[in-house]
Amino acid sequence: MIPGQAYFFCGVGGSGMTPLALIVQALGGVVEGSDRALDQGRNRARFDFLERTGVRLHAQDGSGVRSGEILVVSGAVEESVPDVQAARRLGVPILTRAALLAELFNTSGLGVGVAGTSGKSTTTAMIGWILAASGRDPTIVNGAEMRNFVSDTWPFASARAGAGRPFVAEVDESDGSIALFRPQVAVVTNVSLDHKSMDELRRLFSGFVDGAQAAVLNLDNAETRALARATSTGVGLTYSATDRSADYVAGAPRLAPTGVSFPVTERASGDVVDIDLAVPGLHNLSNALAALAAARACGVSLAEAAAALAGFTGVRRRLEVAGEAAGVTVIDDFAHNPDKIAATLDTLHAFPGRLLVMFQPHGYGPLRLLRRELVATFADRLAAGDVLVMPEPVYFGGTTDRSVTSRDIAEELAALGVDAAALADRAACGERLLALARQGDRIVVMGARDDSLSEFAAGLLVRLAARSAA
Repeated sequence: MIPGQAYFFCGVGGSGMTPLALIVQALGGVVEGSDRALDQGRNRARFDFLERTGVRLHAQDGSGVRSGEILVVSGAVEESVPDVQAARRLGVPILTRAALLAELFNTSGLGVGVAGTSGKSTTTAMIGWILAASGRDPTIVNGAEMRNFVSDTWPFASARAGAGRPFVAEVDESDGSIALFRPQVAVVTNVSLDHKSMDELRRLFSGFVDGAQAAVLNLDNAETRALARATSTGVGLTYSATDRSADYVAGAPRLAPTGVSFPVTERASGDVVDIDLAVPGLHNLSNALAALAAARACGVSLAEAAAALAGFTGVRRRLEVAGEAAGVTVIDDFAHNPDKIAATLDTLHAFPGRLLVMFQPHGYGPLRLLRRELVATFADRLAAGDVLVMPEPVYFGGTTDRSVTSRDIAEELAALGVDAAALADRAACGERLLALARQGDRIVVMGARDDSLSEFAAGLLVRLAARSAA
């Protein structure tokens, strides 16, 4: 990247685009952008923040694209988008978000890439926090807002620009762009069916870890266990909640509604440290083990890493409690694929309270691919008395196959005896949840790719509070 180079981010408000735009700006690039959500009046707070940081915003009608710029596009941007058409007319180079991120990552000197079907945003944030707390001053690019780096002046902390060598990045396999990254430290949290076939996922993840100086792999997942056996990387660092042969193994966990504590043994040294996490669930125990091993690969001592994890405050929309009113807790959660949904439901079911779940699928394509697995997950993980309501998948325009709908999922679940229904829209789902809610319940707003879900959760909380006050 050349300092002073102008970049136009098409879709600048996206969860992957905003952090990259901020990093490019911090490195001396000139950043402008557009977003369909801005034109539609959604997520105004994020765009106000971008403007305060100096990002100039335009309508997504092609008028903002100028000669001399580089147009940066995400995987969700189609050829028909006016900005792309304008770039073609003007001869403006077009670069994918992944290609630009990979360029910065691969030249950083110490690239720590975090990949996997589930857990990568939290693990990325954990690693970044450990490196920052231990004085390594990392650059971090994440797909989620990292609560440890949020401040009044920096409310959307999905990125951090540091002056140190480490560059920690969440790496995406869904579009195949993981193949562009050459990490020094490659972390794979787990592998399961999500956006691509298992054969293609195996090829992509294998290529990601091969050639890395150190690979951090989870022995509790069958696919990453196989990857650990097959990889030709220099140093393999494995972790597990149960397998004593792992390089980092957890002891018996102590679960609480707001956290989890457990000892960790480092096999090579025999040292044992206690980890006290302020984020709940056994899935976060696994994420912490991955982060601990990655930090050790970066030269952080075991004691330093454990101390930093005690101060980790999580990422937004990962089992985030929006608040409590009228005896009902409202939870905002990013879960959108079977593994994430299972982790969320298992964590919540460890403690009393009925679950009233609204699941908004994150797209028609994933819904079609994961139809069978989603039905099985909800059927297995929802308890007697729990309720599931579903609007149609998130859809902001463009061409896609909409042959499988939320109604298909809900009808299959209902036939299995699950209290599930697809409703006309999100507003109708909210009305149903509020009508059902009683003291001791947990309302869970679940889904990805739509920042307005947090606003929806907050709105439910306001209405519950008003009902309580009436």
